[in-house]
Amino acid sequence: MPPRQRLSPADRRAQLLAVGARLFAAHPYAEVLMEEVAEQAGVSRALLYRHFPSKHALFAAVYQQAADQLLAETRLDPADPLVEQLIQGMEVHLDYFVANRNAVLAANRVLAGDPVIQTIMTNELDALRARLLAVLPLADASAREAVSGVLKSWLVFVQVLCVDWLTHETCTRTQLRDVCIGAVLGALRPLLTEDPAPGWPPPADGSKISTGRHTKSAG
Repeated sequence: MPPRQRLSPADRRAQLLAVGARLFAAHPYAEVLMEEVAEQAGVSRALLYRHFPSKHALFAAVYQQAADQLLAETRLDPADPLVEQLIQGMEVHLDYFVANRNAVLAANRVLAGDPVIQTIMTNELDALRARLLAVLPLADASAREAVSGVLKSWLVFVQVLCVDWLTHETCTRTQLRDVCIGAVLGALRPLLTEDPAPGWPPPADGSKISTGRHTKSAG
């Protein structure tokens, strides 16, 4: 066990979350033991349980922290090209999914139906939907309601597709990203006052779309 450090309660909680996040990313949920979390953090099990009374509580806190970070890193601005922002948001989430495959599968498979974990995921999807609604050209309240329903379904579609992809990679990461982006653009076009992405889909020769700004190409 590493030598124990004196930390404030907030710093200790942050340390335990970091250790928990690392272990949940590296191992399937069933293989993560609270004893190992305590050992790697250099604390007693009693101290760990004072902060997190169960493995479930620790995982929920880790997943909430991840959801908050993903929202913070997903930028949406009506002044910027929509496709560029969709690409950026998808890349941020795919980066996390790939790096934390075991944690994502735990939340969506092992703990599927768990009310605490499902609330965390639902809240993140609702926040993303609200941000997308704020940057789309909507004619009126009726259009907003229709678009909101499409976005809600699309976000669930992306979640399911990405989890399936983590289990069995049937396409490349770039193809997965572009399928998700193409799906929402195709669904939204009939409902909007103007085409939200006139340069999409990309040309068949694979050349980049011109959005007026540099777009990161991800593989």
